[in-house]
Amino acid sequence: MVESHRTEPKPLLGILGGTFDPIHLGHLRLAEEAREALGLERVLFIPAAAPPHRPQPALPALVRLELVQAAIGGNPYFVADQRELDRAGTSYTIDTVQSIHASFPAHHLVLILGMDAFNGLTQWHRWDELLDWVHLAVATRPGATVAGAAAQLLSDRQINITQMQQQSAGGIVSLEMTRLDISATAVRAKLHAGHSVRYLVPENLLNPLVAHYSDPIRR
Repeated sequence: MVESHRTEPKPLLGILGGTFDPIHLGHLRLAEEAREALGLERVLFIPAAAPPHRPQPALPALVRLELVQAAIGGNPYFVADQRELDRAGTSYTIDTVQSIHASFPAHHLVLILGMDAFNGLTQWHRWDELLDWVHLAVATRPGATVAGAAAQLLSDRQINITQMQQQSAGGIVSLEMTRLDISATAVRAKLHAGHSVRYLVPENLLNPLVAHYSDPIRR
């Protein structure tokens, strides 16, 4: 376990996980705004192999990884990380952040979450251990609210960016993000229906996504 105490300031490393089935502009904008607001040195995009809280992804893990790599290829601050794909079993976030901590001991870690994910945090596997290893950056949007146990957690743990750099883990910051009402579910539905997803996903993914999601064997 990592104790959450004051240290010499360290660079911040962002972590953005998900099925990325498929990755879309909402994911990319979230990572970019968090990177800029918090001064993150890099953001790791980590596709889940076997997500515990949702149906299994439509596309194979390695295909989703390739799409992530293509989507972020032009951004030097974004890195595709396949550690969940290399690990057997369910993709639990606590295992992932412990692994990243071992790989990046000179950084403080910041797990980037959307509001819906944060509101459901207390349902995660060993969720109460997460803040021993990372800070949380919660993306808010106008009109959205933090509810229930998550609201109390935010109240108890809220810090500022300077404290995040000086504290090893355990803090939460809320970041108001540009609202892009894009979901992977909606993108998949459009692809399956033969509709355009231009301006919802990176331009260089348009043809690969049509090929992957229109394959009747995968549907």
